[in-house]
Amino acid sequence: MKKKPKWTTLIIIDSQATKTTCNAGVESRGFCSYKATNGIKRHLAVDSLGFPFFTHLTKANVSDDQGLSEMLTINIEYFKTKPDDIPITTILLDSGYHIEKLTADLEKVYPEIMTKIRVEIAPKMSKQEKQEKGLSGFVTVPTRWVIERSNAWVERCKILVKNFERTLFNATAKLNLCFIRLMLKRIAAHKI
Repeated sequence: MKKKPKWTTLIIIDSQATKTTCNAGVESRGFCSYKATNGIKRHLAVDSLGFPFFTHLTKANVSDDQGLSEMLTINIEYFKTKPDDIPITTILLDSGYHIEKLTADLEKVYPEIMTKIRVEIAPKMSKQEKQEKGLSGFVTVPTRWVIERSNAWVERCKILVKNFERTLFNATAKLNLCFIRLMLKRIAAHKI
């Protein structure tokens, strides 16, 4: 089997709010007003296959921009050690993020980061384009469905349907274990 390269040219990022049970600790509770969820927020960065590059969990009241800034700041070494001869990595976001704020936050941590990444908002289909194609309602954005599929994979792990953990550290460990299990099943199926 061909080894996957360490460096990627595309990272797709999204957040997902998850409700918290009464057993969860105060550290892992917050209220997200625009998603009307009392719980945590999972910030997930995946490659083009939907496998995670970075994961970060916050209280639900942390904005998507702030959670993304925290996630990339924690993993800034990935970008610092990326060789200059590798193509620029595109970070694809949905329209809930603000590129200017994210760029300013990341440049405070690592001033040369914009020489290694490009941040883009995934284009949505306009109402006119939907009508021309005979579509209505929710229509997936071709490159964004990868992250949505990854979020759906997480929902298959029953322990992650809601947040039962007292700390964000434990919740992060459960999320990472879910993806490790998924990747091991894929590898095992490939070798049979």
